[in-house]
Amino acid sequence: MTDASRSADESRGPGLWWVVSGVLLVVAVGCTTWGLSQHQHPLAPPVAAPAPVSTTPVPTVAAVAVVAYSVPVSLKVPAISLSVSLSTLGLNPDGTVQVPDNDTEPGWFRLGPSPGQIGSAVILGHVDTTKGPGIFFQLRSLQAGDQVQVGLTDGAVATFAVTSVMQYTKTQFPARQVYASQGTSELQLVTCGGAFDSQTGHYLSNIVVYTSFVSATSPTTPTPTTVPLERATPVRI
Repeated sequence: MTDASRSADESRGPGLWWVVSGVLLVVAVGCTTWGLSQHQHPLAPPVAAPAPVSTTPVPTVAAVAVVAYSVPVSLKVPAISLSVSLSTLGLNPDGTVQVPDNDTEPGWFRLGPSPGQIGSAVILGHVDTTKGPGIFFQLRSLQAGDQVQVGLTDGAVATFAVTSVMQYTKTQFPARQVYASQGTSELQLVTCGGAFDSQTGHYLSNIVVYTSFVSATSPTTPTPTTVPLERATPVRI
């Protein structure tokens, strides 16, 4: 999945990185369309020269593959009193990435690993609407060390710790850093940030909360031993 790190995630094949790369370029269209139709500020495409919001280092845990593949169904971030169910995001029929269809429920990008596996799991959510804050409005206020908990379908709960909160302009979004495997278990939370451009209808930057795996509870139901793979046609830009 990444040139610098050969991991088990590479078993998904080279097509996945083409999908991820395309996702970062075409998601803007889908987000803007959804946002304008709902009169809301859209989740902008990931993209900027990194501007740290919170970068206090915390010890990272060298994750091992102890968490079985299981679809995430809930997200809790105690530091900002966030507790919400999760939707699942994939690709639209035209090859563009799906985005959450409302501002109250984030979505997990299912073409990546599930939270707790080796690799970078990604959850995306809207920051606000014209009527008020969205579900990820307070993401930028998180601090290094804050916990993020993800409930999985099999009953396990994977816990992560925030390592940093970064802001990127969309033209310089670090796609590989956010989506590709670094050889450890990570979870990235992505939303919009920075200045809002009223002419284009979306924010000029993205906020990314980086987290690393800490621990997981045991599953309460049997889980599959293999990760289901999806065939995806490379996105053409």
